[in-house]
Amino acid sequence: MLARDADAGVLTGEALLARFMALDAFLTAHQALWKPRPFTHLQLPWETSHPELARWLRQRSLENAEADHHQPWLIEDAPAPFPELAAISCTLSAVPELPTKKLQASIHRLNVDVPGRKWQQIEAFASRLHFAAQPTHWLDWCAGKGHLGRRLLQGDQQLTCLEYDPALVASGQQLSQRHHLPATHRQQDVLAADAAQAIQPEYTPVALHACGDLHVRLMQLASTSGCVNMAIAPCCYNRISASEYQPLSDAAKGSALQLSLDDLSLPQTETVTAGERVRRQRDTSMARRLAFDQLQRQITGRDEYLPTPSLPSAWLEKTFAQYCIDLAALKHLSTAGSPDWQALEAAGYQRLAQVRNLELVRSLFRRPLELWLALDRALFLVQKGYEVRLGTFCDTPLTPRNIMLLAERHPHQTACG
Repeated sequence: MLARDADAGVLTGEALLARFMALDAFLTAHQALWKPRPFTHLQLPWETSHPELARWLRQRSLENAEADHHQPWLIEDAPAPFPELAAISCTLSAVPELPTKKLQASIHRLNVDVPGRKWQQIEAFASRLHFAAQPTHWLDWCAGKGHLGRRLLQGDQQLTCLEYDPALVASGQQLSQRHHLPATHRQQDVLAADAAQAIQPEYTPVALHACGDLHVRLMQLASTSGCVNMAIAPCCYNRISASEYQPLSDAAKGSALQLSLDDLSLPQTETVTAGERVRRQRDTSMARRLAFDQLQRQITGRDEYLPTPSLPSAWLEKTFAQYCIDLAALKHLSTAGSPDWQALEAAGYQRLAQVRNLELVRSLFRRPLELWLALDRALFLVQKGYEVRLGTFCDTPLTPRNIMLLAERHPHQTACG
């Protein structure tokens, strides 16, 4: 049984390490199932070990896969080892909600010009900020226009917003001045050497979906600067400058798991429900890429995936044949001859259905890997002398990236790593 905070139910203390070690064992033991990407392999290595499961998945429809994308562990009739893996995944992925507090109603129309989903995320994030020591100065990290920071301001609190894009800095400053709020907006490359000077011990840093290196940099600088509190909702673990994952905590450094950028992108494959037009466009794009992959294997005679560049959506307005001809030209391949374009396009859609269903195996490890990465961050902060609480700040439909870390350093706590 995994220990949890008796009062709030959130993961904290020894439970953080216990959960990390359980996840590490699960991910390491089964990496042959989740590391290979169905999109780039005509045949996955694990299919020879589990032929019945492979056959069952390959005969399912695209609609089947779409219906099971968000909750693959609920699939009941899949052959072994899917049900056993799903049960373990579900148990290890369970993350409790962080307790909420009632937010003071905003005295300004702060949500003007903020997309509805983004504002709901801000409200949800703000409602989970429980700290023993009341913050006096918020630091909105990678702030954009500073919408989050402005929502947090109460009473005599101050706000500093750091943002790289000068246009967003200027817009944010105008908004804060319009609402007569005590906010300073500064242009700052948070990865630059001088970023350390932008953090003061009295600041309470907050970061809602700062990507990869950006939120890691915040944890490193804030812990070194002596900040008492911080709150982070991590995002895009693959957006890093290194060629592979660099573990943060001692526990992760001791793991046998080595993560490539492709591996780190697995949590990002869970998306919120898209509209019909967006889904249709996405499916067309993927089916065409898969069809082109089959074509390029025929042209080159090499049975390996050929990466292709990201293409403008206007490419989908081309005929399928022209799409392939133009993409082949980009990759310096010849399409001389008479390919059966109709058969090739149909094969692309057939393979899309198979890929999406085969990906359901990988998706059982999607949340466990994301939680492993979040716990690495939590354990890093524990080593820096913080008491850390880990939980969710909103439901998945609002954003799948709903894991949040709350860190507090009490007077008696000191860094030990």
